[in-house]
Amino acid sequence: MTTDTTATSLGGAAADGSRRARAERRTRETSVSVSLVLDGSGSASADTGLPFFDHMLSQLGKHSGFDLEVAASGDLEVDAHHTVEDVGIVLGQALGAALGDKAGIRRFASVLLPLDEALVEVALDCSGRPFLAYDVPFAPEATSLGSPPFDPQLAEEFWRAFVTSAGVTLHVVRRAGRNTHHVLEASFKAVARALADAVRREGVGVPSTKGTL
Repeated sequence: MTTDTTATSLGGAAADGSRRARAERRTRETSVSVSLVLDGSGSASADTGLPFFDHMLSQLGKHSGFDLEVAASGDLEVDAHHTVEDVGIVLGQALGAALGDKAGIRRFASVLLPLDEALVEVALDCSGRPFLAYDVPFAPEATSLGSPPFDPQLAEEFWRAFVTSAGVTLHVVRRAGRNTHHVLEASFKAVARALADAVRREGVGVPSTKGTL
């Protein structure tokens, strides 16, 4: 069983009012650190040892308008799974820390996003209740992308780890698409756009009759 040597997150509003957090996780399999600014400019960088995954994380930062930095090293000689999953865990921790008590956020968001022949629908709720509904099938002949290879099925593991740590309900559905790259990129961009809308401040209170999320 993998044991964390460290798993920390620190977040909150900065002096300029921007919501930000840093989180990291170190295990016998991976070392991951994430810096996240929700009220950013879309500046994004990722270095995970998986070029295609780095490309997807950069899309997530760019199209959400977040400032996102991800650095990860892992046992890629075994498989990419540990690295991808742990990045999802740490990114989710950072999002949760940056949101704090979630006062004033819109909370809900949805988007239908095209990329050439691909069309992906995303709906999410910053509910505090983690749930992933992922319906993004790929053709049987779909191959891994990049070198070292990124198995398309790992995207689901990334989102599951992310929502579990962040406390987000997320639905991702492929409406159309044949090209594996296009479908995956559309899904990351769609989640990014939905997150940008959901965390946007539009009030002052917590958006729940319970008074907390």
